[in-house]
Amino acid sequence: MRLDGTACLYVNCWKGDYLETGYTIVFSDKETLSALCGVNDGNLETIEEYLGAPVVIRGNEMTVVTSDDDTCVKFQTLIDRVLSEHPEKVQNSSDMIFSLISRLKTDPVTGLEHTYIQIPHGFFRIYPKTAGQAELISKLYKHPIVFCLGPAGTGKTFLAVAQALKMVLSHEVRKIVLTRPVVEAGENLGFLPGDLEQKINPYLRPLYDAMELLVSPEIVKRMEESHMIEIAPLAYMRGRSLDNAVVILDEAQNTTREQMKMFLTRLGCNVKAIITGDITQVDLPPKQESGLSHAVRILQNVPEIAIISLGNQDVVRNPLVKKIVQAYEQEKV
Repeated sequence: MRLDGTACLYVNCWKGDYLETGYTIVFSDKETLSALCGVNDGNLETIEEYLGAPVVIRGNEMTVVTSDDDTCVKFQTLIDRVLSEHPEKVQNSSDMIFSLISRLKTDPVTGLEHTYIQIPHGFFRIYPKTAGQAELISKLYKHPIVFCLGPAGTGKTFLAVAQALKMVLSHEVRKIVLTRPVVEAGENLGFLPGDLEQKINPYLRPLYDAMELLVSPEIVKRMEESHMIEIAPLAYMRGRSLDNAVVILDEAQNTTREQMKMFLTRLGCNVKAIITGDITQVDLPPKQESGLSHAVRILQNVPEIAIISLGNQDVVRNPLVKKIVQAYEQEKV
């Protein structure tokens, strides 16, 4: 009997009309096994595809039908990792299992690291869906300044917002500061009515979209009323010192070198800065270097600063987005 209440043994099991060898894990209770299997056993197909072998459930036992030792080890490793997450307490167990398998496929060592974002009062625990996202989450925990580069759909803004909400609602910092350069993407929107905050809001809509997926509108409204969310146009940040906050600079590829330097030198005490952008979608005038590209080049050897690049393999939006990103990358070659 293992310390987590599971037992492991080789057994003979029936597959159709044939008796085959299988490796069985006996769970201490059916509730944990049921949570692991998911709604209508929806997680079993994902596990079977990863193992390359059928998985059978009987009572409080889960069996992989194989005599291959490597497959049995993969099976045991996956279940051990899943059990460490307490699946009976995780609403989105399918996300958890998909995330673990994706990371184990890429890197069996770092794939076993404890990597997720838990937002107090959030809708669900956020698990990385790719090895790149797992690395990003790890960097967000460990480094005060994180640069994340990547194409559309890689989750860079979503994970940045999730980490910011986690830190504020856990009272690690006092507020979230949202900013981005006001550069229009190929269109002239003209005059926008309202005060400064109302003018900048359309540019920050993707950040609010991410918040609404993670916590209830009531929480977002209370945070705004308590000034725990601040919208700060990049052009108006000169001379400020940002303290006790998570600062997200989105669409950073559209900053100039001067704007990026000005932003990075605003950071005060107990601050985490998350800078996201896609260097393939720069909307600056021709021949003007992106402040994001410049900063990544000159700061890459500063140990306190993490720089991570996500690729089309990390696209987790509609599967068609990955194909679109690949087509545009191939067109440039």
